[in-house]
Amino acid sequence: MSTPLQLLPSSGLALGPVSMRSRLERFTYAASNQLSIYLPPILMALLALLTYWMVRLTPPVLPPEVQRPLRHSADYFMRDFAVKSYDAQGLLKSEIKGSMANHFEDTDVLDITQPRIRSFDAAGRLVTASADRALSNGDGSEVQLIGNAVVLREAMAGEAGHMLPRVEYRGEFLHVLQNMQRLRSHKPVRITSGADQFSADQLEFDNLGQVAELTGHVRASMAPRK
Repeated sequence: MSTPLQLLPSSGLALGPVSMRSRLERFTYAASNQLSIYLPPILMALLALLTYWMVRLTPPVLPPEVQRPLRHSADYFMRDFAVKSYDAQGLLKSEIKGSMANHFEDTDVLDITQPRIRSFDAAGRLVTASADRALSNGDGSEVQLIGNAVVLREAMAGEAGHMLPRVEYRGEFLHVLQNMQRLRSHKPVRITSGADQFSADQLEFDNLGQVAELTGHVRASMAPRK
């Protein structure tokens, strides 16, 4: 007679899937705890690295530029030059030529050697000037002629239709104000107007009004009128 088969109690193999799930849950829980502990400092470190990288890429902030004081020194020069200025209609107003010129940045003045100047008034009448040296402002509207200064206006028709004689001004210093059409000097001058000659210690001439004021020791030599 055979002995009936008995089922022995399981050694725990039957609970294997449950045990694995439990272990996985415990591992996941432990890993999440570890991650929650280390994640903030890791993110902070990454943020710090990102910030450092952005700072390295950002161009440095330059300090405000301190304006350099202008010095009385030549900032550029010209040789054998010609400077022209024009009126609002595009017509030539004046032209300054010279063998050498130095520009001074603090005063915006051209110091010109051997200047030769042409200037036109509103009616287009020409006046020329020359000297050993000249000081001109930036736009050429004001020129100081120094040494053997000569300003010449050729004979021309006046507003009333009568002819105005050729006029020449000579001196060691002549100051030409082109916009105001004035000529002045605080040093002795000689004036030749047609056949007439004048000399004085100082001169103030208004070309618009055709009035010359001579002061100091004034001398005149006038030819007889026909």
